[in-house]
Amino acid sequence: MKNLVLTFALLTSMVMFSCEKKNNTATLAENTSGKNSQQPEETTAEGTIQVALLLDTSNSMDGLIEQAKSRLWNIVNTLTTLKYEGKTPDIEIALYEYGNDGLSSASNFIRQVTPLTNDLDLISEKLFALRTNGGSEYCGAVIQDASQKLTWKDGMQNMKLIYIAGNEPFNQGNINYKEAIADALKKGIYINTIHCGGYEEGIRGLWKDGADVGQGKYFNIDSNAKVRYIVTPYDDQISQCNVRLNKTYIGYGSRGAEKKMAQEVQDANAQSISGANYAERAVSKSKAVYKNDSWDLVDKAKNDSKALDNLKKEELPAELKNKSKEEIKTIVAQKTKERETIQKEMDELSKKRQAYIDAESKKTKSQDDLGNAITTSIHSVAKTKGYVVVN
Repeated sequence: MKNLVLTFALLTSMVMFSCEKKNNTATLAENTSGKNSQQPEETTAEGTIQVALLLDTSNSMDGLIEQAKSRLWNIVNTLTTLKYEGKTPDIEIALYEYGNDGLSSASNFIRQVTPLTNDLDLISEKLFALRTNGGSEYCGAVIQDASQKLTWKDGMQNMKLIYIAGNEPFNQGNINYKEAIADALKKGIYINTIHCGGYEEGIRGLWKDGADVGQGKYFNIDSNAKVRYIVTPYDDQISQCNVRLNKTYIGYGSRGAEKKMAQEVQDANAQSISGANYAERAVSKSKAVYKNDSWDLVDKAKNDSKALDNLKKEELPAELKNKSKEEIKTIVAQKTKERETIQKEMDELSKKRQAYIDAESKKTKSQDDLGNAITTSIHSVAKTKGYVVVN
């Protein structure tokens, strides 16, 4: 029943275990404008953190869903502060829902909402679309489905995590959760559990046992707690930067216009939660993990030096269709430089914003919500894994 909140928890925790060993051969090609000295390029490591979020959507848990929506970008930003050997790991996230009466009983009331993807806007979109409905929650079945049907990467440099959130007994259904978890561990996938309710209740319901068997972490949260935001003097400036940042995106291909619009929709979704949450999302968009090379020419050109030469006319947006190759390269180079300047400005503002939040947080008792619990655990585990927190 308790779902999305967890979803975030998951997200963030993923980070905790993130990239142990990174083969630092990042293939970020030099952007079209050449080397820009305004902002050091934030490179990503060859290793990947893969995280599957399995959310129980079985009952009316509006408070939990709202908490999850509220903490998504905060969690992403916490993850981006972690570096391994100076590199930021790539991140892929998958989303499942389970225990919803609107799903097929033949599938054990399980649905893969998204495969493993680095499209953070897609994760946000699907998260905001989730709805609760009473049903039967089969933890073993959804763990088995995720471990078998998602495309998990091989290699010691990759970290693979499953986060499952809910509140009903962990051992329901015909598939034994211990067997499902054992099979996942054979693939190097660690299982973390988030119980929406009391700590001891989660132990009795075998949620802690699931994490222990899966060599992961056990969490419990108050899914009804409302997230309290700390408004800072920098939120408006960061939000204004975000508006300018959006203008540097150049959609291409069959979905360019659609994805550019989707980007703005997720901006609006974040803002519907609060101005502070909108600022959190804007900060995420200034980071290397926010990648849109599948539809944005600026990101595409960064990763593929021949992308603009190979682009077909029918793939171009209307404003570029009558431009020559050289004119297009000049425009993309200008947008690249503009974006880097804005991102540098946002980076400086976000550091001041976080310092303000940290100072204000010390004045009051920290709230036991998903975001705070995950942030604390991420930093704790990161130290044991050789990660450095770079704010």
